[in-house]
Amino acid sequence: MALESNERPGQPITKFESMLKTDDVYFFDAEDFEDIIHHYLNNGKVSLAKKAIKIGLQQHPDSIELKLLNIEVLVFENKLELAENMLDQLELLDSNNEEIYIQRANIFSKLDNHEGAVILLNKALELSEDSFDIYSLLGMEYLFMDDYKLAKDSFIKCLSFDNQDYSSLYNVIYCFDYLEDTDGAIKFLDEYLDKNPYCEIAWHQLGKQYMQKKKYNEALSAFDYAIISDDSFIGAYFEKGRVLEKMKKYKEAIENYETTLNMEDPTSHTFLRMGKCYEKLNDEEMAKYYYYQTVHEDPLLDKGWLAITDFYFRRKNYEKAHFYINKALNIDGENPHYWRKCAKINAALKNYDQADFAYKQAVDSGNYELKTWIEWANVARATGDVSSAIQILTQGRDFYPGSSELRYKTAGFYLLNDEPVNARKMLTEALKANPKKIALFMNEFPEFSNIQWTLDVIESVRKSSR
Repeated sequence: MALESNERPGQPITKFESMLKTDDVYFFDAEDFEDIIHHYLNNGKVSLAKKAIKIGLQQHPDSIELKLLNIEVLVFENKLELAENMLDQLELLDSNNEEIYIQRANIFSKLDNHEGAVILLNKALELSEDSFDIYSLLGMEYLFMDDYKLAKDSFIKCLSFDNQDYSSLYNVIYCFDYLEDTDGAIKFLDEYLDKNPYCEIAWHQLGKQYMQKKKYNEALSAFDYAIISDDSFIGAYFEKGRVLEKMKKYKEAIENYETTLNMEDPTSHTFLRMGKCYEKLNDEEMAKYYYYQTVHEDPLLDKGWLAITDFYFRRKNYEKAHFYINKALNIDGENPHYWRKCAKINAALKNYDQADFAYKQAVDSGNYELKTWIEWANVARATGDVSSAIQILTQGRDFYPGSSELRYKTAGFYLLNDEPVNARKMLTEALKANPKKIALFMNEFPEFSNIQWTLDVIESVRKSSR
């Protein structure tokens, strides 16, 4: 038999869970069931929510709110057709219930019909007395549609209802960032902080915006205010450390990074930053210690292996640099920056075949820097394959058609390859593009710098430009 709720003491959730462990059936108000179901859904306990819905509908078969919660679970489980049929039935009973339009919008969103979802949510807005959740859903739909301006406006509406809705605050800043509107973000955060002066998250975000504008003093102040608002806010200490690095105040940066280590388990990113600071302070032993701590903490952090690579490369210990760049490539073998670094190390070791392969990998992975083409051509020249060097520079000119540097270099290679006609054409183009950079040609190809052929080309271009 069903027992009245006042016959059993305790809160509805405790009482409901007690009921599940016994053969007794307790009676709950429909509102109690709603609270119980919301509790389980908010905590990800869908199976318990479904049990509460089933029992709730047995005790309150006409409850529209319980039926809507049942539909919400069906939508979550992608049982969309059944959910739509139930919504059709509910709409006949209560066509002005905004939750019906919200659940229909959720179905449309699941089907990637985000425009339709927006229309339904706006209809729900017309019917709702509490529109906070609807604006949040609208914001997400606009994000799906890549309409960051309307998404931003929706999340700002959420903050007007609850200025401590930090999820919406983060989403607003995300939209500003995507719109590349740093000034707009700063203005928004300033206005927000006028009303919420002790919001550490807003100060933290303001500091990051100032960092993007390289206004380091303002960023430092913002992070200090974040720490004043919450002296256990680890992110503020870390970002403050990064600002101090930018300001070349490496000892102070280290102090802030050490503070984060004292507050929680160490992270590889913190160790990495500390290693870079110690290296800037020329403390090689401490730099090495923290770089190795970085990869010990997270062996899959390729940036840690790259930092060790760069450490040894700068000290011309190319054998060790070679070992560690391969560690980075084993983690991220499609990173063009890593392949270029690998190529430079192999070139320094005179492993020219491996350097040639690495430069090709760098270009195939998307590294089209001017220096990449020049360095790669130098490797081809070192192997005696001048024709390949010319082909590499020709590819480079596709990306840098106005580069006189590539032309001067190509002219010299044509001369090395005994192609004076092509060399003359290329040197003429280079001189016309930038005559002041003739020193590049003279320094790299001294064997051709003072021969009559070169002097004639220079004089011919000089006369034609009068």
